[in-house]
Amino acid sequence: MAPVREVDAAEITEAVRALVAEINYRVPPEMVAAVRRARERERSALGRQVLDLLLRNQELAAEGIYPYCQDTGSTVVFVDLGQDVHVVGAGLQEAVDEGVRRGTREAYLRSSIVADPLFARRNTGDNTPAFLHVRIVPGDRVRIQVDAKGGGSENKSRHAMLRPADGVEGVKAFVLKAVAEAGPDACPPGIVGVGVGGNFEVVAELAKRALLRDVGAPNPDPEVARLEAELLERCNALGIGPQSLGGTQTVLAVHVETMPTHIASLPVAVNIECHAHRTGTRVI
Repeated sequence: MAPVREVDAAEITEAVRALVAEINYRVPPEMVAAVRRARERERSALGRQVLDLLLRNQELAAEGIYPYCQDTGSTVVFVDLGQDVHVVGAGLQEAVDEGVRRGTREAYLRSSIVADPLFARRNTGDNTPAFLHVRIVPGDRVRIQVDAKGGGSENKSRHAMLRPADGVEGVKAFVLKAVAEAGPDACPPGIVGVGVGGNFEVVAELAKRALLRDVGAPNPDPEVARLEAELLERCNALGIGPQSLGGTQTVLAVHVETMPTHIASLPVAVNIECHAHRTGTRVI
């Protein structure tokens, strides 16, 4: 039997605090490379101008330590918690929220979370609580991945319970419709996360997890990877273009994740990440 490793909640808090600030200032290198590739491929002169501005914005944010986007997002945290880990000193949600609270205040980030979604809609003032997703995995490590998810692109999320008879063509049509309807509100070009399978609640998380893969890295399943490539080509053929001003580069990558589902079901979810793709990882 493996020994239990104690991890102080303060370590988790510090990792989240550092990530919250870092990801809002520095766009992941693979995302910068993806925008540069899009700049080379874009056929529209106006589209190329927009992409030049986005690249310059990436540079300025990193050099001057300014947030890449004024919407510093809701904080989505994915934790892979080793089954041989015992978190001590505080609860996991408490530790994560304290990291978000400190990172938001110390980095002078915008607070965008309201405590009550229906009535007073009063801002919590520190961007808490985080939206926390936990998986129990083998081992004695804690892997923390943080994503700053902007409201504009998040609002263009789509979910459907298709019929099995709709098949892969139904999934393709649903994804293309979601991208077309998102238009400028999702701040293109971005990444399209697609979840297929599972059930009602799981498929939405699957779509969001798809966004966290290295930008443009294909699914290891060859059939799914071919679907990703086809959807990327067809999304860019919509002509929406950078910032919806027309062009050939609406989407930088399409990431599809699948899992088993019920024989009577074909759940599908789409979660779009805007060009301000802000994510980072720490392992404790």
